[in-house]
Amino acid sequence: MLLSVDRSQADSDQSLSFEIIAAIAEREGVDPIDIEPPKYDALYETINPEALDSLFAPRANGTARTTGHVEFPYCGYLVVVSSDGDVEIRELPDHG
Repeated sequence: MLLSVDRSQADSDQSLSFEIIAAIAEREGVDPIDIEPPKYDALYETINPEALDSLFAPRANGTARTTGHVEFPYCGYLVVVSSDGDVEIRELPDHG
């Protein structure tokens, strides 16, 4: 099953890393504040949240970054983040 979050409709004050936590929480049927150790891995143990947030932030001259994506496993899911801010959560093959 795939869960996708369109950041263009999300609260612009929310960081990309928070959107990942929120998407995992939605998939797990829990509140985002419940996505914490020991039951869930800390996001910073998988990827640097600040680096991820800045990866697709506008360039210094204000232009948008229009290409690219990053994928990483987190909490039993494959997280795919694209340059347009979409966050997709997919089941890892060995988890379901």
